[in-house]
Amino acid sequence: LDPVLEMTSDTDTDETWENLIENFKPRLRELISVNRVLDYIDFMKPAQKEQIRQKARTDGDIAAADLLINVVITKPHNTGWFNVFVDALLNSGCVHAADYMQGNLPEPEVEAENDYCVLLIRLLSPSLVKMKTQEVCVHCLAQELINPEDSERITAEIRNNGSISGARELLSIIVRGRPGWFSKFLQILRETEHKHLYELTGGSPDCEKQDLYEGANTKSEKLPVSSDNDIVLRDYQEEVARPALEGKNIIICLPTGSGKTRVAVYITKKHLDGRRAEGQSGKVVVLVNKIPLVEQHYSAEFLPFLRSSYKVERVSGDSQLKISFTEIVKKNDVIICTAQILENYLERSNSGEDEGVNLSDLTLIVIDECHHTQKGGVYNHIMMRYLKQKHKNRRLMKEQKEPVPLPQILGLTASPGVGGATKMEKAEEHILRICANLDASKIMTRSLGEHKKEPRKITLTVEDRKADPFGDVIKKIMNAIHAHADLSPTCDLGSQNYEQWVVQKERIAATEENQKVRVCADHLRQYSEGLNLSNTIRMRDAFGFLKKYHEEELKRKTSPDDDQNIKITVTERFLFNLFEENKEELQRLADIPQYENDSLSKLRGKILQEFSSREEARGIIFTKTRRSAIALSQWIQENPKFADIGVKAAYVIGGGDQSVVKPMTSAEQKDVLKKFGNGDINLLIATTVAEEGLDIPACNFVIRYGLVTNEIAMIQAKGRGRAEDSSYTLVEVKNSGVVEKECVNEYRTKMMDKAIDKIRALNQADYDKRIIEFQFQAIMEEKVRMTKKKQKDMNENPSEVKFSCRGCSKHVCTGEDIQIIENMHRVNVTTQFSELFIRRENAALQERLLDYETNELIACKDCGQKWGSMMVHRGIECPCLHVKNFVVTFNGKKISKCTKWSELAVRFSAFDYAEHANRVVDSSDDEETA
Repeated sequence: LDPVLEMTSDTDTDETWENLIENFKPRLRELISVNRVLDYIDFMKPAQKEQIRQKARTDGDIAAADLLINVVITKPHNTGWFNVFVDALLNSGCVHAADYMQGNLPEPEVEAENDYCVLLIRLLSPSLVKMKTQEVCVHCLAQELINPEDSERITAEIRNNGSISGARELLSIIVRGRPGWFSKFLQILRETEHKHLYELTGGSPDCEKQDLYEGANTKSEKLPVSSDNDIVLRDYQEEVARPALEGKNIIICLPTGSGKTRVAVYITKKHLDGRRAEGQSGKVVVLVNKIPLVEQHYSAEFLPFLRSSYKVERVSGDSQLKISFTEIVKKNDVIICTAQILENYLERSNSGEDEGVNLSDLTLIVIDECHHTQKGGVYNHIMMRYLKQKHKNRRLMKEQKEPVPLPQILGLTASPGVGGATKMEKAEEHILRICANLDASKIMTRSLGEHKKEPRKITLTVEDRKADPFGDVIKKIMNAIHAHADLSPTCDLGSQNYEQWVVQKERIAATEENQKVRVCADHLRQYSEGLNLSNTIRMRDAFGFLKKYHEEELKRKTSPDDDQNIKITVTERFLFNLFEENKEELQRLADIPQYENDSLSKLRGKILQEFSSREEARGIIFTKTRRSAIALSQWIQENPKFADIGVKAAYVIGGGDQSVVKPMTSAEQKDVLKKFGNGDINLLIATTVAEEGLDIPACNFVIRYGLVTNEIAMIQAKGRGRAEDSSYTLVEVKNSGVVEKECVNEYRTKMMDKAIDKIRALNQADYDKRIIEFQFQAIMEEKVRMTKKKQKDMNENPSEVKFSCRGCSKHVCTGEDIQIIENMHRVNVTTQFSELFIRRENAALQERLLDYETNELIACKDCGQKWGSMMVHRGIECPCLHVKNFVVTFNGKKISKCTKWSELAVRFSAFDYAEHANRVVDSSDDEETA
């Protein structure tokens, strides 16, 4: 510490201050109140500040603090920048953060104790938020745990969002204080007569004058540190864990809600303890397949039980910005991360880059939702590396050479599924392949006995509408389009077969440059969707969808500046007029309740029944699309009958950007699930994002509304209803075929259970023989795949590929005009291309990262067809193309389906930033001198 304490501004360099901030970054990110600190920093540009504030709004203070720190330490620096930063910390109330910067470091035992106090508050937060917030706030201000500005913010939060929200704000502020805050807070709980919370947090009920924690001099053993005694396993959990404790690779197959993750924590701790006892270090990586699971496993399971003995860290695509994963692996004992991050760093090491990770660096890999370890999945890519090395090791041992150490593997799943099998033999083969891919010596499963909670199953079938005038008008429009385009469908309008037929017609028409059929097929697809929506949700939601689509299409045909005439074809005019002629009739029919679908009526009755017959109802409705999840949530919120019986609904949808509906960020998902956990929300409407893995609290009813996928999803959805006396209801929706699919899934589930029993009954020699056969087969298939990939890989000449507009068929550019940024973004910065498109604002697309941002669309100047987005890459505007918006001609042959750039085996040249920047500067100089 002496060098830090002896620093003086006269002698130290910027680099020293940068290293100081970097060294204490893990502390600063927890202690900084981002928005307030920004108010006092004057050396940052407004755009940078806004970027950081936006990060705080979407991803929270810690992610924003990381970004703030990165900007602060980035060169070049203004004179006195470090002092300004420290003053900003002091003036914004972040005094403990300022202490670290000024060398006023707490003693190690005091720091450790403070860490435990912070953890304790976070763990007890669900109970502490029930405090009388306003009263506690007044006492905290008097005790200087918060300042007047903090008090105002907490009071405003109480006024706007209620006492619980205000309590969260209060707790988030006090834990950033200097050590010693905990004993004061404990005293305040006692003085404000929060006896239960006082005792829960560690206050002694028998002691009037002395608290359990007196502040800086308290010894850490008085704190409720976690030990392995805290991890209490049930009998069935201990049984399935036993082979893993002996160091064997296994799959644990237990139902959703039966504590698989807790078993994994227990195995992790025993593994690390065992290696430590032998004088060796252990390194555990926990892999998940969804970003929200990273934080969930970290904060709810691994951190509380392991932090007292081991360093635990988490990394995901959301948190990885500017952080070296290699360093995180080196410095921590347990790392929870998305599988793709580990795969990326294994590949780096394989390709000889310095900043890589090897499988031999790890001693245990835990794979959550391990049934995804199949062909093409990222889990399988990781395990193929493992299997190849395992078989190389056999050869090395035969040659009496040292084998490369490999980690133990632990797979977790609620259901391995049967992979679409219809016969027992194929079901067994599917499960054995997963076991082989995970190199599992056993698949461990166990009857839960008295702990098993099987929900009551109810199926609600629906009757066809006696009259469907709304649907009839849509079908009349669709038939008029069929006649106009000379199309003759052979399947029911609105069915899944019809949608597939329409998509195929659009692709063929695009490649044949038949714009009449292409644009008609595009409109038919939307009407088909509208028909499905009217069978699933309210007719007014279906009408709103169609109306919005036509408004967007009309908008696409107008130039933002009105200085460009975008062509409207005869067919497009026919389609616009057709909708206009029927719009009023559709709107009128959409508001007549007697024509609503029976599915919605059945759902309404079921929700009302669940909430009126239970003391504390809490449920999930699973639905097929993002649009239906949002519409059902609005329907419930707008219906006073639901509010009268205490229904508080919200939706949670996926984060991928593959849909026309704006995706949810992981922060938004987390916020909704948190509210569902603490009771602010008691009915969740979800797409399949909530079926797997996410730690959703015990529900007492689950409804699948017109949605059935496979047997794995069915088992997991049922597992969500894991409270006592829970129910599982299937509501039929027209054209969904859910009843038939559910019957198939139940058959497959029984077949899967029998297949697992047969596999477990195999003697070990027979089992091992079959596993090795499947492993060799997998390795050979991987070799063939890699050979094909190398042959196809980016070796075609860019001049052989040509792009034409999907909307009007005009030639746009060739592959020679396209350059690639960061192996990801295909851009065309040629002057000729810039004259072919117009720009449009797109409020739904606002993606900002450190080096680039996108917030505008680019579209064809002639027909208005969307082509891509306008990127700003390090200050340079670059039109970024989305290949799905073009018809691609490759080696003289048109490709009917090309939705991803990876499907084109073309090596585009890398974007030359220096050359293009020079060109931009020269052109701006020419404009100034002109």
